[in-house]
Amino acid sequence: MFMKLLFIVLDGVGDRANPALNGLTPLEAATTPGLDNLARRGRLGIMYTVSKGVAPESDAAVFSILGYDPFKIYTGRGPIEALGSGL
Repeated sequence: MFMKLLFIVLDGVGDRANPALNGLTPLEAATTPGLDNLARRGRLGIMYTVSKGVAPESDAAVFSILGYDPFKIYTGRGPIEALGSGL
C-alpha cells in the first residue's frame, strides 16, 4: 500500500529583510493562516535538495525532491517550461 504525500515547496520564501516591510522578510511580514495550520497538523522538515552550499534553482530542487539526481539528468529550465506550456 502506498502512502499519499504532499510536498509544499515554498520557493523564494527565504528572501532578505526589506526596509519597506519594517526590516522583516516577506514571510515574516505575511499573514499565513493556511501555512500555520499545515505546520500545526503536518510534519515539517528541512532538506538539502542539492549539495550543501549550492543555491539550487527551483526546477533542479523539484527533480531532487522527486528522487532524481539533478546533476545527472538536469537539462535546464527550457524543456520543463516548454512541456508546461504545452509545446
